[in-house]
Amino acid sequence: MHFNTLKGWLDWQESLHPTSIDLGLDRVTEVYSRLNARNVKPITITVAGTNGKGSSIAFLEAIYRAQGLRVGAYTSPHILKYNERIKIDGTPVADELLCSAFERIEAVRNDVSLSYFEFSTLAALDIFSRANLDIQLLEVGLGGRLDAVNIIDPDAAIITSICIDHTAWLGNTRDAIAVEKAGIFRKNTPAIIGDINPPQTLLDCALNIDAKPLRIGHEFTFSKAGNEWSWQSGNTTLNNLPPPKLKGTHQYRNASAAITAIQTLQDRIPVSELAVQQGLSSVNLQGRFQLIKGDPEVLLDVSHNPQAAKTLVEYLQNEFKNTPVHAVFTMMGDKDLPGVIELIQPCIKHWYISPLDNPRTSTDADLKKAFSLCHNTQVSYGFTDFLAAFNTAKTQAQADKGLILVFGSFFLVSEYLSRLNAQQGETL
Repeated sequence: MHFNTLKGWLDWQESLHPTSIDLGLDRVTEVYSRLNARNVKPITITVAGTNGKGSSIAFLEAIYRAQGLRVGAYTSPHILKYNERIKIDGTPVADELLCSAFERIEAVRNDVSLSYFEFSTLAALDIFSRANLDIQLLEVGLGGRLDAVNIIDPDAAIITSICIDHTAWLGNTRDAIAVEKAGIFRKNTPAIIGDINPPQTLLDCALNIDAKPLRIGHEFTFSKAGNEWSWQSGNTTLNNLPPPKLKGTHQYRNASAAITAIQTLQDRIPVSELAVQQGLSSVNLQGRFQLIKGDPEVLLDVSHNPQAAKTLVEYLQNEFKNTPVHAVFTMMGDKDLPGVIELIQPCIKHWYISPLDNPRTSTDADLKKAFSLCHNTQVSYGFTDFLAAFNTAKTQAQADKGLILVFGSFFLVSEYLSRLNAQQGETL
């Protein structure tokens, strides 16, 4: 199979596999063994977790780049362009590079069926193996044990948090989900745990395979003092660190876990304290408490589960306590709608339900049921598209000097940013 454009390849990949999610390593391992027969890989940090994966990758990338190192970062999903998933030195790779990687994968795939995510993972690994990197950073797509990223043995692994999400694939308890995510741990390898109250099963999994668990609040800690903070592990302390550029108190936990991973690899890939400081100050990530200035201001957040919603509530209460908040909102149908709505509704003056052209989006019936369960009637439905919902929220927010909050899905944040960036004659 051959396509001349990236869109051609991606459209074909979406139609090739019967399901969008197909957990398991056998198929992707088989293709990877042909693609990279010598199993050449850069030093690797793999990151899993329910929330905080993207932020942790962003911290690692910013710090290593501040050190002057050549860094590959693989994340998902993308917000605006597919190319964002695979970055080298902070820059999304070109279409031509992706198409060449897909050509190589297809040349060795034979009759093995691969999902859309498995194609992208193999492309990232193939591109990184040819890019003369100092380090590659890999974000798990879903779970850990059976995720395609897990065909690579990491030199350090981070699990950021464990909460209830993707229950159809990972289980419906934190204990069960922890076992799935712990699948990225390896023997004699640092296993960094950024969850402040991890399930015992997570630690048990690490110990059972003789990994080296490092837990926040135990083997490493952080403390804040005014506008500075410090990180400490064993006899090593980093003082006078600048606040993370990514907003929210939870980012101190993500940054601490990232610093811990960096410190465990110091003998192989040294990083100075200055690079840590510069990375913390320069890190950037779309869609995480991203504030767009204007009249009114717009806050973007991709939170889509109760733990993330709880973090968003904390941020709104700290930064916008007396500001009326108008939420442009929807979520995917497999998410905990009532759980998210119940947590955040005390912060929201009115909700505007945005349609999305995505088959996974919650139906109006599902949303109405969820809001009814939460005894919330401050909701507007029936908009023809995102722009109609947004403009209604904008009118109301301007009238009461309020804030527009766009949240609930990567796809919704993408809708706003694509319109903002395209400037297609529609004023946001």
